[in-house]
Amino acid sequence: MNEMEDSAHMIRAATESLPQPQKRDPAGGAMAMLESSSEEEGKIEFDDLGLSTELQGGLETLRLESSLTDVTLHVQGEDFPCHRVVLAAASHYFRAMFCNDLREKYEDRILIQGVDAETMRVLLAYTYTSKVQITKHNVQKTLEAASLFQFLRMVDACSNFLAEALLPENCVGVLRLADAHALVALKTRVQNYIVQKFSHVVAHEEFLELPGDILASLLQRDDLDVSEEEMVFETLVRWTQAREGERLRLLPCLLQHVRLPLMDPWYFVEKVEANALVRRCPEAFPLLQEARMYHLSGNEVISERTKPRLQEFQSEVFMIIGGCTKEERFVSEVTCLDPLRRSRLEVAKLPITEMETESDNKKWVEFACVTFRNEVYISGGKETQHEAWKYNASLNKWIQIEYLITGRWRHKMAVLGGKVYVLGGFDGTQRHSSVEAYDAFHNCWSEAPPLVLSVSSFAAASHNEKLYVIGGGPNGKLATDKMQCYDPSTKEWTLKSPMPIEAKCTNAVTFKDHIYVVGGAMKALYSYSPREDSWSLVTQFGHERASCGIAACSDKLFITGGRDEKNEVIATVLCWDPQAQKLTEECVLPRGVSHHGSVTLRKSYTHIRRIRAGTDSA
Repeated sequence: MNEMEDSAHMIRAATESLPQPQKRDPAGGAMAMLESSSEEEGKIEFDDLGLSTELQGGLETLRLESSLTDVTLHVQGEDFPCHRVVLAAASHYFRAMFCNDLREKYEDRILIQGVDAETMRVLLAYTYTSKVQITKHNVQKTLEAASLFQFLRMVDACSNFLAEALLPENCVGVLRLADAHALVALKTRVQNYIVQKFSHVVAHEEFLELPGDILASLLQRDDLDVSEEEMVFETLVRWTQAREGERLRLLPCLLQHVRLPLMDPWYFVEKVEANALVRRCPEAFPLLQEARMYHLSGNEVISERTKPRLQEFQSEVFMIIGGCTKEERFVSEVTCLDPLRRSRLEVAKLPITEMETESDNKKWVEFACVTFRNEVYISGGKETQHEAWKYNASLNKWIQIEYLITGRWRHKMAVLGGKVYVLGGFDGTQRHSSVEAYDAFHNCWSEAPPLVLSVSSFAAASHNEKLYVIGGGPNGKLATDKMQCYDPSTKEWTLKSPMPIEAKCTNAVTFKDHIYVVGGAMKALYSYSPREDSWSLVTQFGHERASCGIAACSDKLFITGGRDEKNEVIATVLCWDPQAQKLTEECVLPRGVSHHGSVTLRKSYTHIRRIRAGTDSA
């Protein structure tokens, strides 16, 4: 027996002479190990958690002593002896370098570029010890190097450090760093910070270095920290002027995220339209035209630029005005809903509905309403045939205006070219073809060219400087599919492509490039394209919604109340999201209502109560 065998025999004998390990019962007492022929008996699993620390420390000592190193990293004239296996185990970058058939796999000395010697020293210390000291002085270089060599946990640590150290004067630099290294989480956090601190961030020169695509994503945010849209425009102009030669071509694209319609009209004329940069961009002229039209006629124009930002202390809201309940009782309240903040706002009741004597109260039934220059106009009605009023959102008050020339109900109102039009309707005896227009400056109504077909209970809307009267009832029993169009340039009514089905008790709203129609017995939402003079089905409902309302608000369509095929009033509010192509139930009203008005306007808000969220609608 040789010397090695003797040694092994002695170790085995010594081991066998040791006491056998004992099992402990659940109570903690020792229990003698039972004899068994099982191979598992007489063994114990030892998990040495400290070995990894000792191993890491030992490898670091070997590196510092240049012992057993098999590769040298050459950085800025300085050599760093290392172990390939350690580098490959810690970094995907080095694993690809040393484990694939690349030239560096066979080289003893490798030139490393894109990092300085001090940063490489920090990275190697982290690789061998798992520790690194991140400071405001080294965080950028450390992050860039960690990203280059794919030390992913170090990248996360640097990102968290930067996110916690954001300031108005440094956040743009951090954002550009996150963007350059595709750090999505950090980029999102910094963008949210800039949005929340926008008015402070733009005061620093570093803001002028923001890339155009990132600036666009910031300007379109509803929660941008600005109290007025004029500041957004001035910031964009200053950013463009900083590098006018290369940025002027981006101005039209970025200007579409500035909500020009919400500016003070005088500021818009004197500062925006007269701006030298804007005047050099013909592509921006449609945006200017949209703002002019909005300043002229209010909610005749609805786009993503007519929606107030959250910080402007205004909301784009939709109002559900009056109507009838299940018991055919008149509703004097005006329900005002803010879908963005999911709140209900306080609004004055309909005019002359809180008189001391019940008999003196006005009963607004089958009237018409429309928004004009951010005021709500109502006219006519079964018991108020000649009356016309407007609601001032700032005063929260109804103001009476000049009486209609012709009394009517089951009619509609629309806005065109700075005037409010009253169209068609019924007077208790016959359907009307008459049309009259209201001049707000002179507070007077004047006759306008009559409809081609006398109708009541139709839908009406305006689009691109034309009026549209859609469907309706030529008498009490029948409905029509006729589409009547008025062109003020020729002062003539003509017929356009008819509706897909004959319908009355409908309502319509203009939203972007289409007119949306709902109600009657259609059980569906349809859209009409004035440009193509064509109809299309948008979405179907589970039941009828006759005499319902529809309003465009916060880039969505809201369909309110109505009556089903059993003549039961409906209390739900449906929401159609054109972008997501999805129909949901937004909320449930305090009571079902039909034959009401539904309009959109901007209003200063006060939270009254949260509204209950709905569910997906069938």
